[in-house]
Amino acid sequence: MKIAVGCDHGGIVLKPVVEEVLKKNNIEIVDFGCYDENSVDYPDYALKVAEAVSQGEADKGIILCGTGIGISIAANKVKGIRAAVCHDLFTAQMCAQHNNANILSMGGRVVSKELAAQMVQIWLDTPFEGGRHCKRVDKITAIENKYFK
Repeated sequence: MKIAVGCDHGGIVLKPVVEEVLKKNNIEIVDFGCYDENSVDYPDYALKVAEAVSQGEADKGIILCGTGIGISIAANKVKGIRAAVCHDLFTAQMCAQHNNANILSMGGRVVSKELAAQMVQIWLDTPFEGGRHCKRVDKITAIENKYFK
């Protein structure tokens, strides 16, 4: 498996933790930055990760900003992306299990390093349940197909 990772200056505090979990799981990392705490614009990193996932260059993605919100909004503008902002273990599990989220988004100012590590692991370990959830994910895709030309 290959996972694209990207963050802004607000999320960089979680990036080493995320990468450590991925390495422990023998997952190849595609690191799109950023690489220090200098102020940058999160849409730039959201786009890099989202395009890599959308185009099949990475199987999934993890994006990080101060809250996880802005970067996820930007990533969700790319067709085929289902980026979910998670702040606890339950949402990390459910976004994988029910929503088939292909990008996990977290906030470095709202999630501890320990919790972030646990969230990444549960997101990786939780398969999409399918069944009744397929219909709902298909409806999301139908909305994309209507508005993304």
